[in-house]
Amino acid sequence: MRDIYVHHRLTVAPRQWKAVADAVRDAGSARLAARHGALYGIWRSQIGRPRDELTMITVWPDVDAAAGAERALLDGVSQVQGCESEPMAPTLRPETPAPPRRQGNYAFRWFETPAPHWQEFLDLCAGAWPGFEAAYDSQVIGLWRVLGNEGGPYRSLLLTRRPDLAMWERSKIPAGDAEAEVRRKLSRRYDLCDWTVVYTTTLLTAEDREDTARWT
Repeated sequence: MRDIYVHHRLTVAPRQWKAVADAVRDAGSARLAARHGALYGIWRSQIGRPRDELTMITVWPDVDAAAGAERALLDGVSQVQGCESEPMAPTLRPETPAPPRRQGNYAFRWFETPAPHWQEFLDLCAGAWPGFEAAYDSQVIGLWRVLGNEGGPYRSLLLTRRPDLAMWERSKIPAGDAEAEVRRKLSRRYDLCDWTVVYTTTLLTAEDREDTARWT
């Protein structure tokens, strides 16, 4: 099996999201490395999630190492009121554990897809992504399947980056036949799943610029 990723959803004390993120990024990265893990990214809420919530992803060499992810990430970090963690396996992407580094509008979209539809779901993603990325200056960061429930339905997480919210809106309105075909494939995925939800974030671990807007 390829690297195992763990999605962490943190609820923090009021107005302490930045302090918690800084503590994890500084001291937590060393704790992860000592256990052969790495910090993949920290995101803060933009639209659709509470202000005092952080999303983090860690990456591990195998399932056994990933079992200690939450403790390694948060040991000694104060102001954390709760954390939900889920191990995930990459599917089509990411191909390597190199983390995202550019700031932008990051959309976390969760799907629940019945097992008989899963392969078609993957095929539609693979077919749509090249056109999506070319048309909208956007990147598909990863599509992970949550571990467990091997018989389905499968829960999966799609993480995409757009440069800003204006491009988010633009990507929903196809211009021309090529973009319409991309939208058709993406829309077909929604028809295959039983449940889906999306929210947007910005990347606190970005290396090019900090996002200082007050989104929530």
